[in-house]
Amino acid sequence: MGAAPLLWIVLRRRHGLLLVLLLLVAGASGVAAQTVDVGVILDRTTWAGNMSWTSIELAREEFYADPRYARYRTRLKLHLRDTGPDALDAAAAGLDLLKNVGVQAIVGPQTSSQAKFLAELGNKSTVPIVSFSADCPSRFGHNPYFIRTAWNDSSQAEAIASLVQKYNWREVVPVFQDDDSNTRFIPDLVDALRQVDTRVSYRCKIRPAATEDDMRRAISNLRLNWTTVFVVRMSHMLALEFFRLAKDEGMMGQGFVWITAYGLTDIFDVVGSPALDVMQGVLGVEPHVQDTVELQNFRQRWRNKYQSENLGTSLSEPTVSGLYAYDTIWAIALAAAKVRYVNSDFGPSVANNGSTDFDGIDSSKAAEKLRDALLMVNFSGMSGQFQIEDMQLVSVNYRIINIVEQERRVVGFWTPGSGISGSLNKKVDLDSVIWPGANKTVPRGWLFPVNKTLKIGLPAKPGFNEFVRFEKGIAKGFCVDVFEAVVNELPYKVLHYYEEFGDGKGSSNGTYDNLVYKVFLQEYDAVVGDITILANRSLYVDFTLPYTESGVRMLVPVQDRRQKTAWTFLKPLTTDLWLGTVVFFVFTGFVVWCIEHRTNQEFRGPPASQIGSIFYFSFSTLVFAHRERIVNNLSRIVLVVWLFVVLIVQQSYTASLSSILTVEQLQPTVTTLEEVIRNGRNVGYLNDSFLPQLLRRLKIDESKMIPFDSPMEYNEALSSGRVAVIVDEIPYLKVFLKRYCHNYTMVGPTYKFDGFGYAFPRGSPLTPDISRGILKFASEERMAKLEEELYGDTPCPDKDDSQTSSSLTLHSFRGLFIITGASSMLALILHIVITLYNHRHDFSSDDGQSSWRRWLTILSKIFHEGDGPSNTPDKDETAMANVGSIIESPQSMPNHIIENLDLDTDTGSTLEGEGTPGREVSIQDAEPMTFAYMHSGSGRSRVASLSRSGSSIRRRQTSME
Repeated sequence: MGAAPLLWIVLRRRHGLLLVLLLLVAGASGVAAQTVDVGVILDRTTWAGNMSWTSIELAREEFYADPRYARYRTRLKLHLRDTGPDALDAAAAGLDLLKNVGVQAIVGPQTSSQAKFLAELGNKSTVPIVSFSADCPSRFGHNPYFIRTAWNDSSQAEAIASLVQKYNWREVVPVFQDDDSNTRFIPDLVDALRQVDTRVSYRCKIRPAATEDDMRRAISNLRLNWTTVFVVRMSHMLALEFFRLAKDEGMMGQGFVWITAYGLTDIFDVVGSPALDVMQGVLGVEPHVQDTVELQNFRQRWRNKYQSENLGTSLSEPTVSGLYAYDTIWAIALAAAKVRYVNSDFGPSVANNGSTDFDGIDSSKAAEKLRDALLMVNFSGMSGQFQIEDMQLVSVNYRIINIVEQERRVVGFWTPGSGISGSLNKKVDLDSVIWPGANKTVPRGWLFPVNKTLKIGLPAKPGFNEFVRFEKGIAKGFCVDVFEAVVNELPYKVLHYYEEFGDGKGSSNGTYDNLVYKVFLQEYDAVVGDITILANRSLYVDFTLPYTESGVRMLVPVQDRRQKTAWTFLKPLTTDLWLGTVVFFVFTGFVVWCIEHRTNQEFRGPPASQIGSIFYFSFSTLVFAHRERIVNNLSRIVLVVWLFVVLIVQQSYTASLSSILTVEQLQPTVTTLEEVIRNGRNVGYLNDSFLPQLLRRLKIDESKMIPFDSPMEYNEALSSGRVAVIVDEIPYLKVFLKRYCHNYTMVGPTYKFDGFGYAFPRGSPLTPDISRGILKFASEERMAKLEEELYGDTPCPDKDDSQTSSSLTLHSFRGLFIITGASSMLALILHIVITLYNHRHDFSSDDGQSSWRRWLTILSKIFHEGDGPSNTPDKDETAMANVGSIIESPQSMPNHIIENLDLDTDTGSTLEGEGTPGREVSIQDAEPMTFAYMHSGSGRSRVASLSRSGSSIRRRQTSME
C-alpha cells in the first residue's frame, strides 16, 4: 500500500491528527546526512604525519559533537592515503581520490614537492588543495585552488630581519635545506634583510641526502667566513646532525649566533633532549599562539588520543602545525555546512581500477563552491583567528625563544606594527638572552676567520716613499706605521702580511685603480698605502675613515716684495685708506673753520686766505704743528678726537713702513688657476693619480698638463718655469715643503677630497673596527709624532696674499673714521643751532626784501660779521689807539656798549661811572687813569680795560658770564 492511501486511512480514524504529527517527526529524524568526501594525504611513517592525522580525526569528532553544529545536515567523510615521502606517490593518490572517490577537497600534502603536483591537479579539477604544513613554492604561489592554512613565510622573514637589525648585525649567512621548501623563503629573507641594510654575501645549501662528510665541508666553509650570524631552516633530523657536527667544530661557542626559522623550531617538541643538548644558546622564531584554557584542554585530549595510537612516543603535545591541521578540518566542515549540498558532480569516471589518467579528470562545480565558502570562513580556532587572505592564513605575531639548558625561554615577540619587543602590549626591551657558549654579551656578528692570514697589497711609490716603501722585504712608511698601530690596538689578533704591487725594481704594476680593483677580485684582502678615497673606487671596495688631511691645493713659487722704489713710502697704506685719510683731513679742517670763523680773527680774511687756513690747519695736525688758537669748545672737541685718530694712523703707518723695509715679504707668483689658464701656462701634477680628471673639470687643457713623479721633479719644473703651478694633494705638498719651505707655498682654494684611507672588501667587518681605531689613534700623541716625522718639526706656513701683505686697509680704521666723522658733524650742527638761536631776533625785522633773500642776507651777515672786536695782536693795537676818541666822545660809543670807568688815584680814591646802552656817562680825569668798557650780550660779557700812566698804555680783555 502506498504512503498516500495509508495516510488517508489514518486520518479517517480517531486521533488521526496526533498520529500524523508522530509520523512527520519520525520521518524527519530518519533523513540521511549529506556526505562530503575529503581526501587526506599524509606520510604516516613520520611524526608529522601521525601528529597531523590525530589532529584531523580529533577535529572531525569534536566538530560534530559540538551542540552548535550537530544540526548541520553535512558530514565530512575522510579518505586517508598514506603515501610516504615520495611526491609521485602523493600525485597518484590525488588522482585516485579525484577520479575514484570524487572528493571535494584534498587536505595535507606535507611537503612542498608533494604540494607542487597536487596543486596542478586541483587547478584542473577545481578541487581545493589545502595544506597546513607545506610551504608555498613560487611556481604555484598564485594557484587559485592551492590554499595554505598556515602563516605566510614572508612575515617570518620580516621578524628575523627585525631581530638582526636590533642587534646591528651587518651580515647574515642563511643555512638551509636545498629543496622546494625554501624556494620562496630564502628570497623573502634576503629581501627583508636588505631592507634593514644587512648583506647576504654567502648562502650555505645542504642537500636533503647530505652525508656527514658533506656537512663537515659545509661547516668548514662557514668557519672560513667572517660572518658568525646564521639563519637555519632544514628538516629536523638533518638539522640535528648539522648542529651536532657544528658543536664538534667549535661553532656553538662564544661569538656565534644561530637563529632557527619556524619549521625547525618544532624540533624541540619532536626530538626533545638530543636537540636541546646541541643547540644551547640558539634563538628560534615561531608563531605565537595564545595559551588559553580551551587550548590546554585540547592538548590533554590530543595527548590521550595520540599516545594511545602511537605507543612509546616522546611527543607530548601537538606543534603549531598540528593546531593548523585541527583548524583546517574545522574550517572545511564549516564551509561544507554553508554550501549545504555538495554531492560530487564529476563527469562519469572510468572503472574503479586505480587508473591515474590525468586527462580524464573533469571539473567539479560543487568543489568550486566549497572552495569559495572555505575562503570566506572566519572563526577563532586553536591556533588563533582563522582567516584566509591571499590564499593563506593571515599571520599575526611571532615569539622569540631562547634555548637555555633544557628550557625554551620566551624572550620577546615580533608584531607587524611594533617590531621586536619584550612584550606584546608595550614596547620594552627583550629579556636577557643567553648566547652560545653561555655568553650574556651580545656577539658582534663576526669573528676573524680561523687560521686566516690577510694578504695586504702595498703600492710602489718611488717618488714619495715617506708614505709607503719596501726595504729588504719589510713594509715601511707613514701609512704602514698608522695601520700597524691601529691593528695592534684591536681586541683580536689580525694575522697579515704585505705584498708589493710592483715589478721588484721600484715601479708599479699598474695604477692605483688597478690595485684597488684587485681587492674586489679577492686577490688582496686589503690595500694599505696612500690610497685616496674616491667615489668610483668605493663602488668596488669599502674604505676606512681618512687618516690624513684631505683636499687638493696649488703649489707655487714665491718672490720677495722688498723692491726699493721711489714710491715705497706709499705702500704701508692702501689706496682707499690714503683717499679716506685725505678726505677726513679736509673735512675736519672745514668743520673747525666753520665753528671758529665768527669768533676767531685767525680764521677770517679773504676767501683765498681762508681756504689756505683750512688746508694748512688740517694737514698741520698730522705732525701736531698747528699754531692757530682755538677759542670755541666745540672746535676743541672736534680737534681732540681728530688728533687721536691721527696719532693711531701715524703710528700704524710707521710700523707698516718699517715692516716693508726690513721684514722679508714673500708673495706667491700665482694665486688662482684662472690666472694660469688666462696666461696659457703649464700645470704639473703627480703621475698615476686622479688629478687629471680634476684638472679637466677645472677646464685645464690637456696639452698644458705635465705629470711628475717626485719632489725633485717638482722643484726643477717650478724653479725653471716649466710649469706655473703644481696641483696635488695636501699631504704630498707638505712633504715637498718640508724640503723646499722658503721657495714655495700652497695657495688658492682647497678642492675637497676625502684624503687617504685603507681599502677592504665590500662588507668587511674589519672596516668599521679599523675606522674606529683611526679615530682613537688620531687623537693621541703618537699620531702627532708620526706626522712630525713626516712633515717636519715646524710645518711650513702658507705665504698667500692675506698672510704676506703688510698694507693697511680702510676697513682696519673704519671705526675710528666713523667716530671722528660723527663727532665733527655733531659739533657743526650744534654750532649752527646755537648761532641761529642767539640771533633769532634778527629774523623778525622786515626791510621790504623777499623772504628768501632776506634770510640769506641775515645769515650772511651773522656768519661774516662775528660777535665782537678782533682778538688778534695786530688788530688790538688799532683798537687801543681809538680808545682816546671813545673816551673823549662817550656819546659816540655803540648802543650795545655799557661803560664802566674806574679811576684810581695815588691816594686810593675811586670814581665810578655806570650807564646803560644809549646813556651818556660823565668822565672825570685823574692821574694815573684807568678806563674800562664792557659789552653785554646773550648773557655773556666782555670787559676791556686800558691803563695809562704817562705815555704808557696797557690793555687787558677778559670774558665772564
